Amino acid sequence: MKVSVQTLGGETGGDIELADAIFGLEPRADILHRVVTWQLEKRRGTARPTRERADVARSGKKLGRQKGGGTARHGDRRAPVFIGGGKAHGARLRDFNPSLNKKVRALGLKMALSSKAKDGSLIVVDGLDVEAGKTKALAGQFAALNVGVKTLVIDGDALNVSFANASGNLRGVNLLPAVGANVYDILKHDTLVLTRAAVEKLEARLNG
Repeated sequence: MKVSVQTLGGETGGDIELADAIFGLEPRADILHRVVTWQLEKRRGTARPTRERADVARSGKKLGRQKGGGTARHGDRRAPVFIGGGKAHGARLRDFNPSLNKKVRALGLKMALSSKAKDGSLIVVDGLDVEAGKTKALAGQFAALNVGVKTLVIDGDALNVSFANASGNLRGVNLLPAVGANVYDILKHDTLVLTRAAVEKLEARLNG
């Protein structure tokens, strides 16, 4: 599929041929849902357990005789009522480390890119150079590009320094290298902006 390449100022600078196997697929909600769920689960840290009565290293000897001592009938010092005793009904270990086939993850990324190309919210730009790295200049260029409220910009291997400096104060604009492209970030933004270098890197990454 052919897409016109623009400058940051909104001017047309030729066409680029996007691979149909990456940008021309029919998106499937079930695949996208699986990949997004996997991503969000992988972000979660391990829920730490607490030591319960059986986990505390203390003597199991009974404190005193069952009757006649004038005190409570305790069994041992592992009881939760004692300082250092095991916690009653404590938190259990929960480790969030799901697995997902690499082919499904790659397919999800292809479908996320295809969904942006299909609904017209994909923009390919020639480069990301911003004059003097000024936020005001970039804001005017983005207005000419007609991007959405939330915009994800993906560059090649190295991020453009002037664009990174200029976009730092723009709300709703996020910048990623091509290696960091992922389904969740692509789908949650209104507009996806790719550079020529990003297109080359993504096609090389996903063609294998």
